[in-house]
Amino acid sequence: MTPSALTGFYPVLCTSRPADSVAFYRTWFGFETTYESDWYVSLRRPEAPHYELALVAADHPTVPEGFRRTAGGLLLNFEVADVDAEYARLVTDGGLVPELDLRSEAFGQRHFIVADPDGVLIDVITPIEPTAEYAAAYREADGGEA
Repeated sequence: MTPSALTGFYPVLCTSRPADSVAFYRTWFGFETTYESDWYVSLRRPEAPHYELALVAADHPTVPEGFRRTAGGLLLNFEVADVDAEYARLVTDGGLVPELDLRSEAFGQRHFIVADPDGVLIDVITPIEPTAEYAAAYREADGGEA
């Protein structure tokens, strides 16, 4: 059976600190508010392709009762053109605390990780050339070899 065509996709993070979380993503990652209530906020990057992110109060009745807690064990990957410049902006100049310091990985990333107010990890990444060991693992989107 073929799945329905997607007309949109974006993560919605359960938060115990809506105002702090909104300020975090607006201040540090350039999101703009497109909808705001006291329990739900939609955010969007102003430039195309307009990446979206939403935040919902973890205790709101629209969240099923057994799941009313903040997100855990979640990483959001934010790919940027110059991870070193972002590290300087966010950590060196901005004062955010790195949960993982800036480093290059053999699997093809130069990155660092910070956390939002609820502990969601933000992995700021610039792709780099992987080592030969990892290069063979990359595939084209259709499942074929790169």
